[in-house]
Amino acid sequence: MVRLRDAVAAGAFALCLLGLLVAAGIGGVSADGASDAPAAHVAPSDGDVSEEAYVEAVPEEGDAYFEAEADDGSWISYINPRDEYRMPYHGDGSGKICVTLLNEAGEPIVGESVPETTVTVPTGEELEWHSHADPMTVEYPLTDNYNRPLDADQFGTNPDLPQGDGYLDSHCIEMHGIDENATVEYGEARIDGEHADRIELVGYVQQAHDAWDTDVDPIEDAEPYEEAGGWTYHPDGSHGQAVVVLQLEGEVEPDDSTDDGERDAHSDEIDSDDSTAVEGSETGTNESGGDSADRTVGFGALVAALALAAVALSRAAFGRTR
Repeated sequence: MVRLRDAVAAGAFALCLLGLLVAAGIGGVSADGASDAPAAHVAPSDGDVSEEAYVEAVPEEGDAYFEAEADDGSWISYINPRDEYRMPYHGDGSGKICVTLLNEAGEPIVGESVPETTVTVPTGEELEWHSHADPMTVEYPLTDNYNRPLDADQFGTNPDLPQGDGYLDSHCIEMHGIDENATVEYGEARIDGEHADRIELVGYVQQAHDAWDTDVDPIEDAEPYEEAGGWTYHPDGSHGQAVVVLQLEGEVEPDDSTDDGERDAHSDEIDSDDSTAVEGSETGTNESGGDSADRTVGFGALVAALALAAVALSRAAFGRTR
């Protein structure tokens, strides 16, 4: 009887150990899968392009990069690590200078297809205090060089937002504390690097004195430098913004099978095996699907081995009682 009790206890112990390991393994796999959720995606475009669209939704209230929204719904603001305040503070003048790069289909991209390419925008004496100005430089690909590759939603509309279509499209510097009578100037953008000849300088979209109107097209509404180049503040108009619009050269044949709302769909339904993730301030390729699968398969083999060991232990114990 003593041997029988020992056998039963040994078998029960083995099964309990097996159960604990199963629970721990399942919990570990689930935790890893949740932590790998992507925040931004490279989405299939509407045709044959050199670089797929980069889709990242704007921050929502409560998110780390959400800043503020006007009570009257006239504007919305997101935190930008390249936003600086002049010290000493000279006045309420503020502004933004941005660069947006589009693929052949007119969709925002981060320049993965044009590495080692730099865009330089001279900014003049008024902004020499700004650490990201004098001049402003933008290095591609953005995801390799900045912890916030895109920070502004400058183009398009969305009925649920005061400004923008709900997706980041531009890389900007921002400035505050400028004298209300000052003149902010910037020079013509220069493109340098191995792939400079693949990028066209479309033009400049500039708006001064009022809140930025995003109901504009970055290509159709871009103007030559002679029509832009800066602005002068006045007491009732102490704000100004400009976007340098760049586009990969070439034409693309539209894909008739692509729905017009595909950009929205891709922001919510993206295949993790084909997406690029940006988590917090880090960037990288999302390979969570493959990693999780490998871990699950390996753990299954361990469970099977432990189960066989438990059965063998029980049989051996019971064999001794016969």
